[in-house]
Amino acid sequence: MSTEEINGFLIDKFNQHSLKEGAAQGTCPLCSSDRQPKNQTAGCASYDWERGLGTCHNCDTSFQLHTYQRKGSSEKIYVRPPAIDRPEDSPMDVVKMNKKVVQWFDTRGISPQTLLELNVSEGSEYMPQTGKHENTIQFNYYMGDQLINVKYRDGRKNFKLYKGAEKVFYNINSIVGYDSCIITEGEMDVLAMHEAGIKNVVSVPNGATLNSNNLDYLDNCIDYLEDKTKIILAVDTDEAGQALRQEFIRRLGAEVCYLVDFEDCKDANEYLLKHGKEQLREVIKRSSQVPLEGVSTLYDIEDELKDFVNNGFKPGFQVGLPNFDKIFSTYTGQFITVTGIPSSGKSDFVDQMVVGYNNNYGWKTAFASPENHPTYLHAHKLMRKTWQDMPRPSDIGGDKWNSVADHVNDNYFFIDMDRYTLESVLRKGAELVKRKGIKCLVIDPFNKVRDVDCKTEDVNRYTMEYLTKIEIFAKKYDVLVFIVAHPTKMYKGQDGKIEEPTMYNIKGGGEWYDASYHGLLVHRDYENKTVKAKVLKVKFQNLGENGAEAHFNWEPKSGCFVPLVTDAAENDPMPWE
Repeated sequence: MSTEEINGFLIDKFNQHSLKEGAAQGTCPLCSSDRQPKNQTAGCASYDWERGLGTCHNCDTSFQLHTYQRKGSSEKIYVRPPAIDRPEDSPMDVVKMNKKVVQWFDTRGISPQTLLELNVSEGSEYMPQTGKHENTIQFNYYMGDQLINVKYRDGRKNFKLYKGAEKVFYNINSIVGYDSCIITEGEMDVLAMHEAGIKNVVSVPNGATLNSNNLDYLDNCIDYLEDKTKIILAVDTDEAGQALRQEFIRRLGAEVCYLVDFEDCKDANEYLLKHGKEQLREVIKRSSQVPLEGVSTLYDIEDELKDFVNNGFKPGFQVGLPNFDKIFSTYTGQFITVTGIPSSGKSDFVDQMVVGYNNNYGWKTAFASPENHPTYLHAHKLMRKTWQDMPRPSDIGGDKWNSVADHVNDNYFFIDMDRYTLESVLRKGAELVKRKGIKCLVIDPFNKVRDVDCKTEDVNRYTMEYLTKIEIFAKKYDVLVFIVAHPTKMYKGQDGKIEEPTMYNIKGGGEWYDASYHGLLVHRDYENKTVKAKVLKVKFQNLGENGAEAHFNWEPKSGCFVPLVTDAAENDPMPWE
């Protein structure tokens, strides 16, 4: 057995409790010293040295045999909250809580021992919601023996995290050494699970929010989940909780995710109070695997069916350009083909779209853009669009520069390869879904990202296989994929101007039109110094209008497309309105 690494984690201190190394049983470092003298040397604990985990059969507590170094490290610098004071007296003294607070926890089914074991404390803290210092419950977030963050809760249910601290899962230490874990939506649910004897459970730090997939705490803790063969999602049953559940499934993979049905209760703590510890353990045991991918019955999709009957088609996602939003929108799990003659602004307009999706929905984007090099110039374009201006040398290091740079760094990722292939790009895209939560992938241009696994010389067959692989990726990971495709033929009209290409002008054109969910043309009018975006195809009528156009001026300082106020489409309703 290696003493340097266990389960992918480097060991900081091997055998931290100085137990009999290699023994299968022995004393418990947590409770043996508190037992009667005749029982202090009793072998009440089992040791699993391969997993680095011990279990006591007397106090029913699991403990780590070793201390671990965090695998990988973030480049960001975070603030660390001050360590909490821990006098070594009774449990109630350790958590430093007055009787009223302890009694309140008791009404929620939580004992002082659980508060001690899960690092809950009490203290005064300034709360911005009330504008003054309040007495707060403090949930302390540890990684190893380091205090990473603190969640404060006052008596009015106001919350805040420690400003500038890293966001991680609460109780993350508890899942090291286990091949399974449970993810809940709140610290109280972790306490409830722990009270019921379920130890390997964590909570998200900031609950669930509709239309938000920015799970930065998952990005920071993904290494702790990579060895898990079973991840039970025990989130709230409300709409926001279900949206969070779906994002976890997308990021972690349906094959390892299991779902909990809390029946008539909202969450784990409510279930504990209503049904007791034993039943809470049973409902976790009854967690069911995510439905088999690729196979559905009516009842699997009953909620979506009812929603459609009641409300019709859901509106598509929009980029925030009023005239363009009137003629085009999209869903995720699809791909968009963007074409246009060289230097027409295709790549620039795609950048504008993903920045718009980021502004509106928080979507992160990965770029596989062999022609957008060097990468720092592409990053500069995204900074300009985010900044809405051209950064100047005097801006470097200032507050605005740092804010925009942080935002671009956290939301846009550049896939850099010596040789781009479709297979390697999609593999990297899948990794970025898991580790960073990307929602968009840009392939620009498609002919520089070759499908090397396709051996056919038939252009149409090659194109169809290429687009099928992208479609499978988009659906599996619920990602919106952009494919920038150059036309192969360009003709001049009688007026001497190059005619606007269509999707049929792309090599393998018929397949492009048939397979693409959407098609867009970006075309520059050099004479009038304007750019237009034209809808070549939309999959569903509710998402846009085939043949419709939106016209823009291009603002050189910011690199943004500014809608022309003369666009009639700006005021015209969509066909479904």
